[in-house]
Amino acid sequence: MIVEAHAKINLTLNVVGKREDGYHELEMIMLPLALHDTIEISIAKEDMFTTDDSQVAMDDANTVVRAVQLMRNTFALKEHFHVHLHKRIPSQAGLAGGSADGAAVLRGIHNLCHLSITMEELAQLGKQLGADVPFCVLQESALVQGIGEKLTPFHFDWKPHVLLVKPSIGVSTKEAFATLDFAKCPHPNAHTIKKLLQNKEYEQLPQYIANSLEYSAFQLVPQIADIKQELIAMGFPCVLMSGSGSTVFALSEDETRIEKAIHHYAHTDMFVCDTTFYP
Repeated sequence: MIVEAHAKINLTLNVVGKREDGYHELEMIMLPLALHDTIEISIAKEDMFTTDDSQVAMDDANTVVRAVQLMRNTFALKEHFHVHLHKRIPSQAGLAGGSADGAAVLRGIHNLCHLSITMEELAQLGKQLGADVPFCVLQESALVQGIGEKLTPFHFDWKPHVLLVKPSIGVSTKEAFATLDFAKCPHPNAHTIKKLLQNKEYEQLPQYIANSLEYSAFQLVPQIADIKQELIAMGFPCVLMSGSGSTVFALSEDETRIEKAIHHYAHTDMFVCDTTFYP
């Protein structure tokens, strides 16, 4: 069975505050992208985890391995699985690559073993693997709240190009939150962004999108700020860092502008991808 693990961007990210349990309360608009990893999963005589990316360790810390263990423990599964990961989404990018892979394994085992659990229930189970996993299970545009477990899916019709530019250096999510300056960072309203998307008022998005973690990430990897300013100077109206970084995305319906930007970064060591929203 082949399962697609779609990347995401945060069209807006507000860190509302810190909870007593140490986690941060968030409010975000998360959108799935056409860019995806591919998971091949089949029933086998013993568990086997492989990948075409030599930089990815398929050990007990990997969400793919942890997802298999979670499903086996939750549903008392006797089956074993061979999982092969075709990797395209970069790591430490703010694109939820690891979370998407884990979520794809949950969906794959759900289908292979004909488990009687809804996608919504599977999404809530996925929060044991990580905060972005519930969203990655559903793979729908959503208002996301709490620590990532409260999902309100919604629909809109816009399909611009989504240009992704990521420097070779990644950002640790833990470090980004640890260096968060709550007073200095912006606190955008995700409900406003949702309304603009649904009302097709896309031209107003630039004045409302923001990411509370950008300030932290700029201190950790100054190149992220440079990329953002370059894309703005190229004339992109919607430019923002995704998640905790280090990817910066730019939205545009202008193919010529996209092509010029790709050419600009072609001879660098950066990850550059022209994708769009999924589905």
